[in-house]
Amino acid sequence: MKIFTGVPAEALQAIPGKATAIDDAGFSGISTQENRHNPFLPLAVAAVHTKRVELRTNVAIAFARSPMVSAGLAWDLQLASKGRFVLGLGSQVKGHNVRRFSVPWSAPAPRLRDYVSAIKAIWACWRDGTPLDYEGPHYSFSLMTPNFTPEPLTSALPGIQIAAVGPAMMNVAADLCDGIMLHAFCTPTYLRSEILPRLRAGLEKRQLARADFEISGGGFVVTGANQETVDKQFEWVRARIGFYGSTPAYWPVLEAHGAGALGQELNALSKQGRWQDMTRLISDDLVHEFAAVGKHDEIKTNLAAHFAGLVDCVSLPADTPSDLIEDLKSLPTPQNLGIK
Repeated sequence: MKIFTGVPAEALQAIPGKATAIDDAGFSGISTQENRHNPFLPLAVAAVHTKRVELRTNVAIAFARSPMVSAGLAWDLQLASKGRFVLGLGSQVKGHNVRRFSVPWSAPAPRLRDYVSAIKAIWACWRDGTPLDYEGPHYSFSLMTPNFTPEPLTSALPGIQIAAVGPAMMNVAADLCDGIMLHAFCTPTYLRSEILPRLRAGLEKRQLARADFEISGGGFVVTGANQETVDKQFEWVRARIGFYGSTPAYWPVLEAHGAGALGQELNALSKQGRWQDMTRLISDDLVHEFAAVGKHDEIKTNLAAHFAGLVDCVSLPADTPSDLIEDLKSLPTPQNLGIK
């Protein structure tokens, strides 16, 4: 199992020390999110202060940038890290695209399919020296001169993964990408019944083995050195489940547990701004469906029950002890089991 963690994107000056410590602790990788801060800048700093860990955006907002811009950022990070970068992309919702980034909105799955295809065409031009001639439904690229062609990579091309919640985006991931980044609002039941069958079908059409396709996330991990820390995180997850569960796009996960009516109730409360009442509707049993829970000396067993054999990567806090990280990395995944 790959074990990822994050770095403090708000404090770039702290990243050299933090990234080095994460590398030394045995984590598999560092991931960043595009929330308050740019997700690429911390990884640029980490790239030149680490030697082993994988670096990935989880995720960068795609449509706020031209595919040319994302292609260039990923190329530079792959070069700086000597082959350790993965470009993780997400579409974000309509409101953020239109009102926060001021970019036009269209159906996200077809557009992200075009976006990923455009990046691959740009990279092929830079790698192979072939003319740039990409024409898609949303993006077109036909100009690339030597002055704007970056230096050759010393490694393979970066990997591309996308965030997916619904079936249309899952199809894009299975058809084009190296992996999928699942939302934390997910359970093993939903993974087995809805996500994995759809991904397997897409991978079979592509003639790509499941072991060659990476699945990250798919649930929460609640852990800490003592019960007080675990209890605090448990309540945070309870609130997140209430928050996400109020949005119709996430209701299929609740419906997989016979809790479809809960989503409608949460939605009604959210419209009234009754956030605490929403949290109180989430039972302990439902939190356990969404999260692997346990203190450091318990979490391996619970992680195995929740994730083993289903996903390839999970995220844990940066203060997770190094001996626990090494122990958790031994958990079976479809990749190290060679599942086809």
